[in-house]
Amino acid sequence: MPTPAEALAALRAAEAEDGAPDLARRRTLLDALGRATLSRAEAIAQAAAADFGARSAEDTLLADVKIVGDAASHARRHLSRWMRPQRLSVPLPFQPARAWAESVPKGVVGVMAPWNYPLQLALLPALDAIAAGNRVVLKPSEHTPRIAALIEEIVAEALGPRIGLVVQGGPEVARDFAATPWDHLVFTGGTETGRRVMAAAAAHLTPLTLELGGKCPAIVLPGADLARAARDILVGKAVNAGQTCIAPDTVLLVGHGADAFAEAARAAGIGPTGTEVINAAQRARLEGLVDPGRVEWLDAGGQALGLAPAEGPLAQEEIFGPILAVQPCADLAAALGWIRARPHPLAIYLFGATAEEEAAVASGTRSGAIVAGRAVEYAALPGLPFGGVGASGFGRRNGEAGFREFSNIRARVRHGRFSAARLFDRPHSAFARKLIRRLVGLPPG
Repeated sequence: MPTPAEALAALRAAEAEDGAPDLARRRTLLDALGRATLSRAEAIAQAAAADFGARSAEDTLLADVKIVGDAASHARRHLSRWMRPQRLSVPLPFQPARAWAESVPKGVVGVMAPWNYPLQLALLPALDAIAAGNRVVLKPSEHTPRIAALIEEIVAEALGPRIGLVVQGGPEVARDFAATPWDHLVFTGGTETGRRVMAAAAAHLTPLTLELGGKCPAIVLPGADLARAARDILVGKAVNAGQTCIAPDTVLLVGHGADAFAEAARAAGIGPTGTEVINAAQRARLEGLVDPGRVEWLDAGGQALGLAPAEGPLAQEEIFGPILAVQPCADLAAALGWIRARPHPLAIYLFGATAEEEAAVASGTRSGAIVAGRAVEYAALPGLPFGGVGASGFGRRNGEAGFREFSNIRARVRHGRFSAARLFDRPHSAFARKLIRRLVGLPPG
């Protein structure tokens, strides 16, 4: 198993010998990555269930397997257009020059993947990087070792050792990975860990894409059908037992009472999530956020969803689990004040918003996304840019935005033999000096 430095060196050598993949090669790699993932769908679902202790097969098949297959297909279809150079205008004094911008690969991209969507969050950034013509090194999470082994198989089969490599290991390897001088580094995880990754990358001025966390609010407005809103919010919360960076975190109720929302949540009949909290450390963290006597569990037994008042640590820290905080607000202005008092979230969800209310949320907040009518599933739209703001991260992946994220935009200019700008070549004539002064609004002198 290579170290991060060894993997980087191996792929840099391959890059020096083979160059960047052309359009045909990139499309072949994308197709192979999608097919290698889909062909292991059953094995991936079984591995995820074993790594989590229990995980909904449907969550894994939709959110880890199909989303990768869809992203590969989308990138393959649109790649030719994304790669096309962009012609740019040339001011008259420089004509007949030609100018254009081209997207060129950055080189070798490192991807540090988390445990909550262990396959998706390793392979989606890798797909974007491959589409942009890069080579990739993946560091899967040590908390999901069976999925990590499958990721290694997929990368070996689809990409081969001259395009993609996998590095396995725990926290020490992760620290080395963050400090390796990649041409671009992707990290998905908690905000505090993201700060440490950024500090390590700063030593080499490594450009970063960070997908972090945050308290994604769901605003339920007076015009909402409360039963439908409660169901849609809980459906999003139930995915992966709430262990999702874009899961609804806190419901901000405007014009609806907490008791009425709880009644609607009970009536929604979502049922157990089918997924366990990943490990004892995460369970202990969740227990520290809430007063057990203040949680209403919507189902009996394990894998249940719970409601709790947004108070104490639950009002400040990202929940990242199967508990939904509930906060009544006097009006929309109060809800917006609640959001602005916290770091910018990845997503804000709206239910029952009028066009004016949606516009007020858009102008009065900052977030990676505003989504009306549903929660979480917007991340499955392969052409939609995905990312955060500030403490919830920066950079964008998915589709054309991901292609641009992992490309350097290089300026190209081809000058003609003659142009008016050549009048200003040295030595400056008296006419040129007078013209320069006139151009900036000065008297001839």
